[in-house]
Amino acid sequence: MSVPGCRPMAEALLSIRNLSCVFDVSKPWLNRVIERDERRFLTAVASVTFDIRRGETFALVGESGSGKSTIAKMIVGLQPPSGGEIIFDGTPMRGQGGDMRRLRRRFQMIFQDPFASLNPRWRVGDIIAEPIRTFGLLRGSAVEREVERLLDVVGLSGRDREKFPHEFSGGQRQRIAIARALSSRPEFIVCDEPTSALDVSVQAQILNLMRDLQDEFGLTYLFISHDLSVVRHMANRIGVLYLGRLVEVAEGKTLFRDPSHPYTRMLLDAVPDLEMAGRRRRRVEGEIPNPIDPPSGCHFHPRCPLVEPRCRNEAPPEFPRGDGMAACFAVDRAATKEAAPT
Repeated sequence: MSVPGCRPMAEALLSIRNLSCVFDVSKPWLNRVIERDERRFLTAVASVTFDIRRGETFALVGESGSGKSTIAKMIVGLQPPSGGEIIFDGTPMRGQGGDMRRLRRRFQMIFQDPFASLNPRWRVGDIIAEPIRTFGLLRGSAVEREVERLLDVVGLSGRDREKFPHEFSGGQRQRIAIARALSSRPEFIVCDEPTSALDVSVQAQILNLMRDLQDEFGLTYLFISHDLSVVRHMANRIGVLYLGRLVEVAEGKTLFRDPSHPYTRMLLDAVPDLEMAGRRRRRVEGEIPNPIDPPSGCHFHPRCPLVEPRCRNEAPPEFPRGDGMAACFAVDRAATKEAAPT
């Protein structure tokens, strides 16, 4: 059975199937007994399904609290999923055995804050060499030579390996983080807001570096960002998350030119763009609901301009839309009208 917005398994390097993550946010047992309170759960990710093709950049966008970083952590093994499956190059990712360790060498993660993600007590050379030694890729003096080569690749000097992270600027620290991610020779890199902590001018340098490295090493990226201008520059395909649910998947150019889901349109309307100054925009209304007590039916219906009665009681399925999908009854209704004979 085909999944809307997904390619066949053979074309996908990473496949996410019905991935979910639920956190127990209940009060301690004794407090619940005394206060007669029930257990409470927060659904951070709800049955998310998508594929990432080999060599592409797939972006996840959405407001804060939509589940982007939680998905990233589940993919790299920092957060266990509550349900669903993660399949890397045809192999389901389960357990912590030797086979799983060898599989995890093939993907890495670049974090949002380059200062917090680097050990301040370690020299840069040791930070970059750690994955090389952990996975047994090189030994002896070859490790030092590889560290110097990686520093040159990301635009730093091989002599910088003797310095500590605090001796570098924010952009330089992110280059070090990229070098560390490359040191295990990965095929897939999760980029969790890799430029949001940097100045705008430095952001452009890091993004261009990442694109060059992708071409040079044949990398595949999962790119997570709230900045749609950055996503427009980087992504081949884009997935839009709202309150833990994937509401739209589309090719990058298609999504910016002709967004399907009303939430996607709302996000685009909030982006300053001089080229679109003549287009009427809809003001962003409301705030993202409490994920502990989300709205029934379609989670977006309290803020949606196209809401209809069944949206309040029924969660829309993923309707095919071109090469992607959109989870919206209004999108399906419009597509049905277009397909109807005149």
